[in-house]
Amino acid sequence: MADVARLAEVSTMTVSRALKKDGSVSKETRKRILEAVDQLGYVLDQSAGSLSSRRTGFIAALVPSINNSNFSETAQGITEAIEQSGLQLLLGYTDYAPEKEERLIQSMLQRRPEGIILTGGAHTPSARRMLKNSGIPVVETWEIPEHPIDSVVGFSNSAVMSDLVKALAARGYRKFGYIGGTTSRDTRGSMRRQGFLKAIGELGLEPGRLISFGVPPITIQQGAQAIVSMLERWPDTEVVLCVSDLSAFGALMECQRRGIKVPDDIAIAGFGDYEISAYCHPRITTVNVGCRDIGRFAAEKLLRRISGEELAGDELILTPYHVLLREST
Repeated sequence: MADVARLAEVSTMTVSRALKKDGSVSKETRKRILEAVDQLGYVLDQSAGSLSSRRTGFIAALVPSINNSNFSETAQGITEAIEQSGLQLLLGYTDYAPEKEERLIQSMLQRRPEGIILTGGAHTPSARRMLKNSGIPVVETWEIPEHPIDSVVGFSNSAVMSDLVKALAARGYRKFGYIGGTTSRDTRGSMRRQGFLKAIGELGLEPGRLISFGVPPITIQQGAQAIVSMLERWPDTEVVLCVSDLSAFGALMECQRRGIKVPDDIAIAGFGDYEISAYCHPRITTVNVGCRDIGRFAAEKLLRRISGEELAGDELILTPYHVLLREST
C-alpha cells in the first residue's frame, strides 16, 4: 500500500479509503490510485480488516468428489448464489472419508468462514462438536440427516430410489437387480440401496439380487464389471438399478459389447441425471435431483443467516426430484 501511495503521491490512508466501496475520496484521486494499483499489480490485504470486523469474506463447502458432475453442479449453484454478495467460495474434497472431512472442517474453521455447507449428514463426533461450537451457520445437503446440526437442504435418497423402483414396476418389470458400492462410507448410496430393498418388499417382488462392486464412487469400469457378475448369478434379471449414472453407463456399454440388447434383454437405470445419460444410446432412465438447485438453496440459506434475516434453527428445505423414464428401460 505504501508503494501505491508513493506512486499516486498520496498518503496510505487515502489509498485505504479509495479502495473501500464507500471510501470518501475525489474521483480524480481515486482514478490516480487505481492506475497505480493496476501498474503495480497490488492486491488489497483483507486480513487486518477481517480481524477488526470479524468478517472474512468467504464461505466453505465440502464435497465428496471433484470429478463427479453432480457435485460440481452443486458447487456451481453455490457460486451463482453468492456472486453478488461479495463472498467467495472455499471448496474442500473429502473423498467420501469422514476422517478426512473432520480434518478439513478443522482447517476451514481455523480460517473463520462465515458459513459452511456440507455434503451429507454423517460426520464424526468430533466434527459435529466443532461445527456446533463454531457459532456460524451450517447447512447439510444431499440427504435428510436424522439429527441435523443446523439447517438441511436435500431429499430422501431412500424415497427417490423407492419411487424409481415403483415407476419401473408399473412398466411390468418384476425381477430387479441393484448395483452399488462395497462400503457404507457413501451414506447416500447406502440409503438408495435401502430404498430399493424397501420398495421390492412393498411390491412383494423377489429380493436379494444385489451386487456390491468397488469403493465409492463407483466408476464406469466397475459398473461394467458389476453387470457381468449380476448376469452370471441371475441371468433372468429383467432390470438393473445402479447407484449412479456412471455405473449405469458402464453396465450399458458392457451389455452392448457382449451383444446383450438394452432394454430388450435387460433394462438399465441410473441415478443423478448426468449429462452422459441423456446423450448415450439408448438414453438411460435416471432420476434428476436438482444438483444445482441444492447448491443454490443452501447458499441462499447461508446468506440469509449471515445477514441476520433468519435465526438459527433446524430448518429443512426439501428439494424436488424427477424420475426420467428413457429408452434404456
